[in-house]
Amino acid sequence: MPSSMTFRTRSGRLLPAIIVAMLLASCTGQSPQAPTESVQGAASGSSDYYLQQAQQSGDDNKADWQLLAVRALIREGKLPQAADQLAKLPRNLSSEQTTEQQLTAAQLQIAQKNFTDAATSLSKLDPTNLTNDQKARYYQAQIDASQGRTSLGVIRAYIAQEPLLQGQPHQDNIDRTWMSLTQLSAQDAASIVINADENTLQGWLDLLSVWQSNKQDPDLLKAGIKDWQRRYPVNPAAKNLPTQLNNVLTFQPASTGKIALFLPMSGPAQVYGNAIQQGFNAAMTGQISQPAPQNTPVDQNAQAQPATDPDAAVSTSAPDASTSTATPAEQPQTSAPAAVPVASSNAQVKIYDTNGQPLSALLTQAQQDGATLVVGPLLKDQVNELSSDQTPLNVLALNQPETEKNAPNICYFALSPEDEAQDAARHMWSQQKRMPLLLVPRGNFGDRIAQAFANEWQKLGGQTVLKQGLGSAGELRSSIGSGIRMTGTPVIASNAAAPGQAQGVTIGGITIPAPPTDAQIVQGSSGGAVDSVYVVATQSELTLIKPMFDMSGSGRSRPSVYASSRSYQAGAGPDYRLEMEGVQFSDIPLLAGSNPALMQQATAKFGNDYSLVRLYAMGIDAWNLANHFSQMRTLPGFEVSGSTGDLSANANCVIHRKLPWLQYRQGSLVPVSS
Repeated sequence: MPSSMTFRTRSGRLLPAIIVAMLLASCTGQSPQAPTESVQGAASGSSDYYLQQAQQSGDDNKADWQLLAVRALIREGKLPQAADQLAKLPRNLSSEQTTEQQLTAAQLQIAQKNFTDAATSLSKLDPTNLTNDQKARYYQAQIDASQGRTSLGVIRAYIAQEPLLQGQPHQDNIDRTWMSLTQLSAQDAASIVINADENTLQGWLDLLSVWQSNKQDPDLLKAGIKDWQRRYPVNPAAKNLPTQLNNVLTFQPASTGKIALFLPMSGPAQVYGNAIQQGFNAAMTGQISQPAPQNTPVDQNAQAQPATDPDAAVSTSAPDASTSTATPAEQPQTSAPAAVPVASSNAQVKIYDTNGQPLSALLTQAQQDGATLVVGPLLKDQVNELSSDQTPLNVLALNQPETEKNAPNICYFALSPEDEAQDAARHMWSQQKRMPLLLVPRGNFGDRIAQAFANEWQKLGGQTVLKQGLGSAGELRSSIGSGIRMTGTPVIASNAAAPGQAQGVTIGGITIPAPPTDAQIVQGSSGGAVDSVYVVATQSELTLIKPMFDMSGSGRSRPSVYASSRSYQAGAGPDYRLEMEGVQFSDIPLLAGSNPALMQQATAKFGNDYSLVRLYAMGIDAWNLANHFSQMRTLPGFEVSGSTGDLSANANCVIHRKLPWLQYRQGSLVPVSS
């Protein structure tokens, strides 16, 4: 029978009374459910959902919903809202909620780049009282709080986190554990003291020892890894090797039977191409000896005329031959024979003139000629084209692109001022300097150097880097009486903003940088915070600058002075060396005295033009790198000791150089111990 009670809707349809009652109850009597996921769980929902549930809760579930909401807000990058919700938590939390509050607070502090407070918060937690999900977050927070700096504590955190992860996060953990270990020097690794029950850590350290002992020989490294896997079968890395070491087991050397040398052999840049070609030819025909250890000072009695500005040799910009007035004593042929046989390596080299032909056409021609490896091009605009020109050939470019790009068949080798600046940052940091001032030329050239230094400085753990632009020689002369103030504007690292750094404002697509704070502009020629200065100047400019440093302070308050290779040229007499007392500078090993016989030969060949000598050394190293292309491309930590520095590649196969450092001391040049 039909129900005795019905309701008529606006449309005239009739609804049974029991259905209406159920609808009314669902609208007026609905209460939020208890969280279906633990407050200590993954918190995979959205912050809006959690906040809505918290707002509707009036019982003990409210704090759980709030804690889940805070974690979701952190994940979504809504840090102010996360901090607000964390502050609104009730005081009468359960022990489980209190533990979660402390862990979440540490995660928020890390997201806010408040690493010191985060470390303090984490130190109050006992991981044995945490769930597995909380432990994974706890150890990740410890890792993040380290800001990328390797320590025994960080390595232990990775090891403790590993069994808590699965899938790709597990492999990422293995890879990052290995990356942290490889940042330790052999001395640091040997000095680590571990507990008797840390079998996993002991296995990792033994694997690191195998790698450090055999990394220059792929065959020995392969054998060492397999032996290690037999000795440590339960180590997580034995079951899932770090990706870089797995590449070692599958390593196959690239063919260098036919090499295409892409250089400007005509036009304004011909002088640079000639210098590189001569170095390349000398190396491949065995006309040079291996460099000696890099601790021999250069010949102080050498007399020569001042050379041209070396900037063209080290700049990443396209060289301009019109700025060089030196003429090499021995000019090579402007065109090469089709192939140059090399008896010692059975390699054939053909030179292609990059002036006047599109890069794509040259790459196609080299492939048709049977080349297996391209060395070059040299000019920056052509190197930038490489990313858009698809070629199956391996390429060792002799410059760097504007932006690093990872291509599996390309490595980049350049004598760039940015690379020198990064090496200077590492050297100054190792000497315990913490507040550097950069004196660089005004304009794009100086800005690039300052940016490279600041980026590397932040990776090392440094904070503010100050920059001051250098004016013309006339401006420097007019400033001699007043000295140089230890003042500068901050250089913001491009990879991350500094903690607490005010952000700029973007209006109509134009970003207006925030003005520096008083704390960022460090003043005071006496008693200021600046403890070191890196100068990028010519020899004549440094002659004017150094006396002004001497006026800026006295004794311990005077900052240490470091200079780039731009200031080191032939022809500096004893008076100059005495005036430069205490200044440290870097240069390539060849010019720093690693191979005196080769240096004498090269300087005579190029009329004491150090810019061309540097390119000659680059050609020598280009040959060596060409014969180790696969190792540089795929083997972690592989190094080549060359005439332009100790060469190693990063993940994008951009080759960096560790340079020797020299210091003027009592009229002589002495090596600086690292």
